[in-house]
Amino acid sequence: MDIRKIKKLIELLENSSLTEMEIHEGEESVKLSRQINGLQPHVVAAQPLPIPAPVVVASVADNSDVVATAEDGHIQRSPMVGTFYSASSPDAEPFIKVGQKVEVGDTLCVVEAMKMFNQIESEFSGTVTKILVENAQPIEFDEPLYVIS
Repeated sequence: MDIRKIKKLIELLENSSLTEMEIHEGEESVKLSRQINGLQPHVVAAQPLPIPAPVVVASVADNSDVVATAEDGHIQRSPMVGTFYSASSPDAEPFIKVGQKVEVGDTLCVVEAMKMFNQIESEFSGTVTKILVENAQPIEFDEPLYVIS
């Protein structure tokens, strides 16, 4: 990650009421935090993101278990803890639907974390074959969200 970007993030943190932020860019991540008494923010860590495991089990709102495997396609996972939203607003169309083709970088959903909405972009190109979570459902880090074949 470019040092100029890190300096901009520090400025953003200083000019906000946030005490901590974590940014993921590709395989790099930076976590900035500051003490409430107004001390300067500092860089805590910059490390590659973990590689996801090939087989996982996730439960959906109807309480049935869904098993997503590598044979089903690529598994798009959540890069953070938060609340999953399939559309930009309650009355808007979902970003994607089952059967829709996506390219790397296409927006799949948004995840609300610490009152910030983060767009989750596709890491894979292909067709969405399964959506593994319900709208407005709380999600965990590395939780499977989509299967893209």
